[in-house]
Order: sequence, then C-alpha cells, then structure tokens
Amino acid sequence: MKVSVAHKSHLTIYLIFGVAFLLLAGTAMLTFSGAHQSREADAKADQLIAELTAAGAHAPSQEQIVRVLGDDGGAVCANAGEALSRGVLNSQITNGAAGPGQRPVIADSRIVQGQLLIMKIYCPDQLAAFQEIVNDLEFDDVATQ
Repeated sequence: MKVSVAHKSHLTIYLIFGVAFLLLAGTAMLTFSGAHQSREADAKADQLIAELTAAGAHAPSQEQIVRVLGDDGGAVCANAGEALSRGVLNSQITNGAAGPGQRPVIADSRIVQGQLLIMKIYCPDQLAAFQEIVNDLEFDDVATQ
C-alpha cells in the first residue's frame, strides 16, 4: 500500500501537535501543583508569623520563612528527633568555648520555643517526640529582653 506525500505531511503535523500538547499539559500540571504548594507554604508562614508575634518574638518576613521552610518544614521537620539533631541542639546550649573548655549551660527556654512553634505548624506529628527531648533539658529565665 502506497502512502501519499500529503498523508505523510498530515501525519507529521498531527504528531508535532500531539507532542506539543502533551508538553503543554505537563507544564500546566506542574505549574498548578507548584501554585498549590506555594499557597500552602504562604498560609503556614502566615500562621508561624502570627504565633511568633503572639509569643513576643521577632518574626522574619513571609518570603524568608517560605524560602527556608517551604510547605513541609524543611530541615526542621526532616529529622527532628534524630540523634544528629539532638547533638546539634545540645552543642548550641554551651558556654561558647571550644575544645576542652566547652561546657553545657542552663539556657533560657526561649531558645527552643521557635523550633517548637515551627514543629507545631509544619510537623505536629513529630512535636511530642521533640517535646520529650526538650523536657530533658534544664532551662531557666536567664536572658533579658
């Protein structure tokens, strides 16, 4: 069976339009998904700003929060109760010396309040485990405003 030149030309055009349509549909799906995530990230950032402000803390801009935490809490929620996170937290509650002079200190409880608020909004399922870690630490009202 012989295929005419006009038929081949039409087939090529249909193929090109079909591929272009699939690419455009895929781009639209990704854009819609990104817009949804952006709205969710903006809403969570606004909620965090309100919580921080109510707690008397300085709140970063919505753009900064969205860039760092996204819609899932970013690194804060990625490994909240893991050993590495506990180690980093404990190393930050020290006297600031290095090497053999480094000692733990009794810190102000406000140093973990921001992380607790972030976890309350972005990953509430991990909040209880992190709260247990925080409860094992010794805090006092040592910082002045």
